[in-house]
Amino acid sequence: MQVETLVHAHWLIPAEPQGKIFAQHSIAIDKGRIAAILPTHEAREQIHAKNTLELDEHALIPGLINTHTHSPMTLFRGLADDMPLMTWLNDHIWPAEARWIQPDFIADGTTLAVAEMLRNGVTCFNDMYFFPDITAQVAAEAGMRAVVGLILVDFPSAWAKDPDDYLNKAIQVHDAFRKEELIQTIFSPHAPYSVSDEPLQKMSTLANELDLPVHMHVHETQDEIEQSLNQYGMRPLERLQKLNLLTPSLIAVHMTQLTDSEIDAVAEAGSHVAHCPESNLKLASGFCPVQKLLETGVNVALGTDSAASNNDLDILGEMRSAALLGKGVAQNASAIPAEQVLNMATINGAKALGLDKEIGSLEVGKSADMVAIDLNTLGCQPVYNPLSQIVYSSNRTQVTDVWVAGQQLVRNGQLTRMDESAIIARAKTWREKIHGETPNR
Repeated sequence: MQVETLVHAHWLIPAEPQGKIFAQHSIAIDKGRIAAILPTHEAREQIHAKNTLELDEHALIPGLINTHTHSPMTLFRGLADDMPLMTWLNDHIWPAEARWIQPDFIADGTTLAVAEMLRNGVTCFNDMYFFPDITAQVAAEAGMRAVVGLILVDFPSAWAKDPDDYLNKAIQVHDAFRKEELIQTIFSPHAPYSVSDEPLQKMSTLANELDLPVHMHVHETQDEIEQSLNQYGMRPLERLQKLNLLTPSLIAVHMTQLTDSEIDAVAEAGSHVAHCPESNLKLASGFCPVQKLLETGVNVALGTDSAASNNDLDILGEMRSAALLGKGVAQNASAIPAEQVLNMATINGAKALGLDKEIGSLEVGKSADMVAIDLNTLGCQPVYNPLSQIVYSSNRTQVTDVWVAGQQLVRNGQLTRMDESAIIARAKTWREKIHGETPNR
């Protein structure tokens, strides 16, 4: 067999079947897809490649999927810390957005986010922010896979003047990128407290017509629950259910405030949950009952949230946090094992986004979205179980190589298509602009 690229790895961890580890295996890549997976000794005999890569001390895993973020907000990283969600939003983030959101902010913030995520092993991200057309363009030019959120809120912004304008622009963005191989779209109403019933109903109709999923912050804080009870006389999930939004198309983000009956309702509806453990911890929003959700059959994926509330876009870090926090919340040391966490960061995210036939696991025929992690480090030795080492011992600096659709976007720890120095310089320029109008804290 003649292929473009052949990668020999010490360990191959495909995500499906869950927990399976193959020692001394190789992956052949051709025309952007996985052409073959086989033992390395067979690959050396049977496959001829234009490019061959030896990863003698590495584990090869599927590309990581960040199922919830707000990529341009990297430029607000560290702007406001150590405060609860609504104070953080009302007093700091929303005023900053009103002042600074414009096309070049979106472009530079997304560029910084894409570069950071690629270096961290993230090959696909699900975004929610203003000017989604710019985010889509930046991701496409970088060669990264993105699901761009068609944002919807009740209030005006630099992107749109009212809910109808948001929805009209959503259709325009969807149409503009529908033929772009690496870009998908998703409806992204911000939250139950920021979008009223009529716009949600209009959006639901459009989502059904266009066959698009819906991505929304839901049950993030106790304050959100109390607001909904005061305004609507019901909890947010009940309201979404009455609006026919609790469906297999819904990705509910955060979900820290859940009753057992609500967990059952989510499972029965087939909705997905995007778990953001570090953002939830930092904002003291609450604890997502991940083990209970998994036990009822809910598909749980992982997200970072924004770099303004996390303060990084590191899914490897989220994996460790999710595993440890999940055990503490469940009061069960066997809850959320390493193999489950890897799936949350890969195939579960793909399922939530409707992309599991294309990405999320290392399987012949799927897109060659994959990541190499160097386990030959002091902090990972000795290696008894490479999957366990990835979740509990590794960090993002050990990501050496990253491919999206067969294109190597990170080689030996260096970005191949993006200028890291220029990206950092632009971020510093924004820091000088924003810092000049932000009091020192």
